[in-house]
Amino acid sequence: MTNHYIRLLALALCWPGITQAQERLPGGNQQRQLEQRFDKQLSSTHIGETIQSLSSQPHHIGSARGKAVAEDILQRFKSYGWDAEIVTYQVLFPTPKERVLELKSPTTNKALLKEPALKEDATSGQAGQLPTYNAWSADGDVEGPLVFVNYGLPDDYEYLERAGISVKGKIVIAKYGRSWRGSKPKVAQEHGAIGCIIYSDPKDDGYYAGDVYPKGAFKNEYGVQRGSVMDIVIYPGDPLTPNIGATVNAQRLDRLQAPNLLKIPVLPISYHDAAPLLKSLEGPVAPEEWRGALPFTYHIGNGKATVHLKLQFDWQIRPCHNVIAKLKGSELPDQWVIRGNHHDAWVNGAADPISGLAALLEEAKAIGALHREGYTPRRTLVYCAWDGEEPGLLGSTEWVEDHAAELQEKAVLYLNTDNNGRGFFNASGSHALETLVNDVARDITDPQTNVSILTRKQASDALKAPTAKLKKERLAKKNLAIGAMGSGSDYSSFLQHLGIPSLDYGFGGEDAGGEYHSIYDSYDDYHRFKDPGFQYGVTLSEAAGHTVLRVADAVNLPFDFRRLYETVNGYVNELAELAAGMRESTAIENQLIQEQKYQLVTDTARHLLQPSPKAEVPYLDFSTLQNALVALDTTTQTLSSRKNHTGAAYDKALYQAEQQLLYGNGLPARSWYKHTLYAPGFYTGYGVKTIPGVREAIEQRRWTEAQEQIAVVAAAINRLTVHLNGL
Repeated sequence: MTNHYIRLLALALCWPGITQAQERLPGGNQQRQLEQRFDKQLSSTHIGETIQSLSSQPHHIGSARGKAVAEDILQRFKSYGWDAEIVTYQVLFPTPKERVLELKSPTTNKALLKEPALKEDATSGQAGQLPTYNAWSADGDVEGPLVFVNYGLPDDYEYLERAGISVKGKIVIAKYGRSWRGSKPKVAQEHGAIGCIIYSDPKDDGYYAGDVYPKGAFKNEYGVQRGSVMDIVIYPGDPLTPNIGATVNAQRLDRLQAPNLLKIPVLPISYHDAAPLLKSLEGPVAPEEWRGALPFTYHIGNGKATVHLKLQFDWQIRPCHNVIAKLKGSELPDQWVIRGNHHDAWVNGAADPISGLAALLEEAKAIGALHREGYTPRRTLVYCAWDGEEPGLLGSTEWVEDHAAELQEKAVLYLNTDNNGRGFFNASGSHALETLVNDVARDITDPQTNVSILTRKQASDALKAPTAKLKKERLAKKNLAIGAMGSGSDYSSFLQHLGIPSLDYGFGGEDAGGEYHSIYDSYDDYHRFKDPGFQYGVTLSEAAGHTVLRVADAVNLPFDFRRLYETVNGYVNELAELAAGMRESTAIENQLIQEQKYQLVTDTARHLLQPSPKAEVPYLDFSTLQNALVALDTTTQTLSSRKNHTGAAYDKALYQAEQQLLYGNGLPARSWYKHTLYAPGFYTGYGVKTIPGVREAIEQRRWTEAQEQIAVVAAAINRLTVHLNGL
């Protein structure tokens, strides 16, 4: 796909509807004039200067520079005319004391475990860099046979089991990709592994994609992706203080009893360090889909290659500095529109997170200028710069848990951003806000193509469609379907724990590279490869700023529960099809097993053991959930026909509607997650599972639980219907 074709298709899509979009703008010409004045205050030059300044040194949570960055942000907010403060929590955050990885046999090799400084990257040789490691790995000193487990997914272990290969008592090496990094050691631990190594294969993240850094954007042989392996699908935030803010006097769990921390050591490495390990493996040749791009044959291992992995951490409690800035509303000060982006980084973090933070600060500067000219929002604006996002959403989660009751009373919307780059508009979040997102996106111009960011995204989606039929369907759609939220950024606790309507914005798709969580996530890398000219920083400020201003000043809050109904109805249809498909495929697979036909399929299957028959899939009754949706459909149609209902009480009922979708007992095995529609997947981490209680029970073949969760979700939908009927 090329920009030329996207531009042509976007131009074809953009002509109809411009006048309609103008007519739909809440507040009419007055709102449009306000947004135009806001836009004139935004400066790509200033955004670039902010990125360069705040990423000039390493600034991870708990570091002196991390505190200095928080103080810098505080002073910026104050200079813009906001009432701002630093709110500090005390959280656990481990850093390494010792890291050793050695190949012991059949040859010996000691891993470098270091990214070299480059003359082309001015900040890559600075002091204060966190070493290459995975936060929340267990301490450990282990030695054992090495096994290659592909991406370390549950399906990969099923293949190993059929091949007669066990990882029990062994150390596994897995590729980054296809799932969140923390899922890989989690699954390894469940299968009895004593250690886990994660590396970036050049086929996924390196020279296979393009020239490597510093010549090109992609990961060089020494680059390493740091990152958290906290089991955030159990709960995010400080692992010692679940459900409460990590204040100085908070009651804390014993670290070894924290249910979201691993019991085995895990270490990320470069493909330079991975190559000797993988090359030493013998045994079965890895299946074709397992093989990467290193210049040798990939084997799974037969127990002859052994490695020694030793890790030790300091496990200290450290300060976590959130910056909270407010601009009090003139008419509805107790209704809050909250905007957030984190400020901590694994190292310098020009892309992640400073690119998004610079856009947020530019919005605050522009709104502050409007305020000096006499503008005051109807509702209170709360702009937040979170600390500790990288290790596990620490700062945002602790603030949310500490202010839970107040937030459920006052929070109208939480709008999140994170890293940002050149490309296409991406939005996810509460589906009752989908119409708002579309209306905002219609009015913002893409800086490369001069069509709206909505139209360009629609063109991209159509061109990416795998079939002509799907291309046609996507072209016919007038609106952008926003995504559902999983995890991996600071919206999680707002939406999935408290039921606060939330959105997440960002641009990307033309900013690919291998700098993520490495020392090369630098200003030098960013302005060359991620967003030259910082134009998409301005575009992100426009998208987020317009959303904030429209919600802050709306007489009628822009919730459209018709879109929520349509989305959830689609999810339920998917689940019914999933269960029916599993029932049919299980019957066919069991027949093939019974007739012993598995070994006849391919040559590569000959060394595999015959799979065991699976239990039959029972019939699941979705009728209670389907009936609940019928009632919701009727209610949302009636509600959408009403006009001009106003007042603080009516507003509050609208934004608290999302809370009706919470279930007090939470999801099975992870009660912190209360939302019945959205959660990170138990084995996907960042990746979302919609209607997760039902979907994951089906996927994991827990049929009694699936039927129970259908009733739970139906009850939540019915609560929402009753709540909306009361408006």
